Amino acid sequence: MRVSLIQLSVDASDSAGERRRRAASLVRGRAGDDLVVLPELWAAGAWSYDRWACDAEPVDGPTAEIMSTAARAAGVWLHAGSIVERDEDGTLFNTALLFDRTGELRGRYRKIHRYGFDSGEAALMGGGRDLVTVPTDIGVIGLAICYDLRFPELFRGLLDAGAELIVVPAAWPAARSGHWQLLTRTRALEEQVFLLACCAVGAHGGMEQGGHSMVIDPWGTVLGEAGTAQETVTVDCDLAEVARIRSELPVLRDRVLAIEAPGGR
Repeated sequence: MRVSLIQLSVDASDSAGERRRRAASLVRGRAGDDLVVLPELWAAGAWSYDRWACDAEPVDGPTAEIMSTAARAAGVWLHAGSIVERDEDGTLFNTALLFDRTGELRGRYRKIHRYGFDSGEAALMGGGRDLVTVPTDIGVIGLAICYDLRFPELFRGLLDAGAELIVVPAAWPAARSGHWQLLTRTRALEEQVFLLACCAVGAHGGMEQGGHSMVIDPWGTVLGEAGTAQETVTVDCDLAEVARIRSELPVLRDRVLAIEAPGGR
């Protein structure tokens, strides 16, 4: 399985249309890959809160249209990062889109954990409610987004739903890159899955994004990592490693699902 993380530059000087054209060109150039991944909210800008209302779109909007075409042209599964989705009732969501090799939308995940502590995303967007996994010809893919990394129960839920690899698009702040590198490796190791973490670079909305997109195996080993500029990381992964490592170190079978507090009954 060949995977590529396109660590896209998202700067204040770019328009959503310019980013779409650049991202589509990069995706089309990945013919021969199995799975291609883009960052979080790259079209609208994850930190450009003032742009969200005007750049919001439905799941069949301009970003989905150009990404569907690019996936079909390259013949790849495409995780198109996420968009600012406007629902029919006007609610905004941070929504990840997964397209198959023919360009058909096969998975949609609305981000459950919203960052901002009563401001930004937490105040302006609705929260998703559903865990999402998608069976594909390269394995079962689990979907999460950025801030979700801080909540291990979500990843344990994806594991229980059959995920063998988990894709995490992000716009993680450069100031907390150490957390990004620790949490991504931890989630791969504790769930014994491949974890594909694709973070944007560049600055907008007053935030410098950290990059360091990574492909991490079920042993917690980083197989490929980007720096802090726009670049593409390509790695060949053997999905059989998931079953092998889970068999060699069968920690998941020792889970205790209910632990009572002291004095509980």
